[in-house]
Amino acid sequence: MPEQPGLLRTLIEDLDVVVARDPSLGGRWEALGHTGLSAVWAHRVAHRLYRRRLRAAARAVARVARRRTGVEIHPGTVLGRRVFIDHGASVVIGQTAVVGDDVTIYQQVTLGAVGWWTDNHRPPGSRRHPVVGDGVILGANATVLGPVTIGDRALIGAMATVTEDLPPGARVYAARSVVRPAPALRPVPDTTAGAGQADGPTPVPPPVPAPVPDAVRLLASAGSW
Repeated sequence: MPEQPGLLRTLIEDLDVVVARDPSLGGRWEALGHTGLSAVWAHRVAHRLYRRRLRAAARAVARVARRRTGVEIHPGTVLGRRVFIDHGASVVIGQTAVVGDDVTIYQQVTLGAVGWWTDNHRPPGSRRHPVVGDGVILGANATVLGPVTIGDRALIGAMATVTEDLPPGARVYAARSVVRPAPALRPVPDTTAGAGQADGPTPVPPPVPAPVPDAVRLLASAGSW
């Protein structure tokens, strides 16, 4: 990854990439309220504090950013230029992760470690999180775990999990959901058949409740703007 430019130039590039990649925005002024942009900008500040060993201040900035944006980026994470986080909800990036230039990250992406039961046995200071190359796209709910390396321009699809190195240009897709036809409706037996008039009036069937919306369909359509 090339040497980072000055902070002001980096922030302007972050703003311009949000305008370029989010078609729902009308321009720079509207992009200033973009959740992902706020998270990236806050991390730029937190990371500089972290490098100056002002770790308490860096964590305070990161904590405020997490509460306001839903994006959790450890202050030690190295972000490249023009990183675009779309939607941003529940994105988690760990301490020793390195994210290259022009990377696109969608909601619920995790760049994490394998777990304390493995990391506690690594040498002190060793890498625990992924290195993501330039131009990589991480789809919604993609998970990359451990000290793996993702090659430049790789694409990790939605819901995919990666725990090994990927070469440049690789494509990783999660298994598709199984679509099954709706089950046939059982006929309702007529309980009044054969009943005579002497048995009394015909019972009135109970009202049919209104159909409950399919929760899966509601969740699948959420956020699809």
